[in-house]
Amino acid sequence: MDSFSLTLTNCEISAIELEHGSLRLRIDRADLIKTLTGSAERTRWWQAGELVLEEAVLESQLPEGAVRCLGGDLDDNIYTYRDMVPIPLVSRGHIRCQLRFEGIAAPFIASGSAVQLTLHGSAKYIEHLR
Repeated sequence: MDSFSLTLTNCEISAIELEHGSLRLRIDRADLIKTLTGSAERTRWWQAGELVLEEAVLESQLPEGAVRCLGGDLDDNIYTYRDMVPIPLVSRGHIRCQLRFEGIAAPFIASGSAVQLTLHGSAKYIEHLR
């Protein structure tokens, strides 16, 4: 089985908005890593997208403006994804997001009842990883 994931480290987020209980992280650019079944080699791509938490509850302040993500955790029920998000991602249950941003000391923390990652446009190839 092939695996595909979005890397949170160095992810460029243009805005984080909370409207009507939905928290939207607008991703301008994030690296994607694709691993083919049976191969030790991987490929790196980049793409834009949006990560949405439904029924979001903020445990910290919303950052203003564009930010660069230094990494973090996404808890999806019993799973914790560190510094990455699997593709595809659509889940319900206990969702918690804790991200670190460049230039901001305190982590950004939010929880919700559902999460979905939507990618926009086509992935652009960057390099082959050996």
